[in-house]
Amino acid sequence: MAKLDRGVEWPTLVLIAATYGVWALATTLLWAWFWPLGLLVTVLAIVQYSSLQHEVLHGHPFRSKALNELLVFMGFTVFVPYGRFRDTHLQHHHDPTLTDPYDDPEANYLDPTLWSQLSPVLQRVLRLNNTLLGRIVIGPAISTYAGVKGDLALVRNGDKRVAKAWGLHLIGVALVVLWLVKVATMPIWAYVIAAYFGYGILKIRTFLEHRAHDTFRARTVIVEDKGPLAFLFLNNNLHVVHHCHPNLAWYELPALYAKNSGHYQRRNESYVYSSYAEIFRRYFVKAKDPVPHPIWPVRKSDHQDWPDQIRRRKVGMSVRLSKKGTPG
Repeated sequence: MAKLDRGVEWPTLVLIAATYGVWALATTLLWAWFWPLGLLVTVLAIVQYSSLQHEVLHGHPFRSKALNELLVFMGFTVFVPYGRFRDTHLQHHHDPTLTDPYDDPEANYLDPTLWSQLSPVLQRVLRLNNTLLGRIVIGPAISTYAGVKGDLALVRNGDKRVAKAWGLHLIGVALVVLWLVKVATMPIWAYVIAAYFGYGILKIRTFLEHRAHDTFRARTVIVEDKGPLAFLFLNNNLHVVHHCHPNLAWYELPALYAKNSGHYQRRNESYVYSSYAEIFRRYFVKAKDPVPHPIWPVRKSDHQDWPDQIRRRKVGMSVRLSKKGTPG
């Protein structure tokens, strides 16, 4: 769907302003008054900010890309540069390669051959990461390690775009540190904890957004949640709707799904959950999927034979893991 020719998307702009305000309040007055509340609200503001970064990379709320990205320049998220999130997420939106550990930057599966070469200890860690509890607690650390390691390899190989993304991100993080030192009452160590747990909450959304399936249109989930998490994730729980219409604003997705729910459920072959509460009940301590891709090689078209050769893009990463949640 082409980007609609319209002016400022005020709901998104107002939400960005509100998120900045809540973040500032949480790191100053709320932390000083009752630090657990300040920490919690900071975590939630960081999650909301990450979801807004996802809106921005899809062209909201202005027509100008530069102006949009200026709105999310601050390094609130700490662990994920916006520029890297933008580039890898847009690559991820090529649906035929969804879940492919080499071609989908947000894949949580591994090449079975690579999996068989990992140590038993690392295999246990990655199995734990495939439970919802593990994804929340250790997922951010695993993704940060894999992302930084891979990006450093790209920078060493002369990738100026990746270097620029990290350079801008470090400036944004420095501004956050300046705020924490000069204005806020929250200490830096507490903010790092808040950013980590914010990343962990985002992992709830990305935990099962995509599944291994022969048909690529059936790889993307619908979570029919209307609670606080749906708002924090800006309706990306209706993920197949977002993948079908990536240029639609977050506030347009629920009505479109409500009007055409049967169509989207047929499209993704009933990969549907009623709520995040259901997902917690089913997968909090139980893995939904194996780590090695269960349908390998990944089929890249609904109308072609399985490829004889697997195209591998090696960028110096021994393990390709999800970097979302991205945020995204």
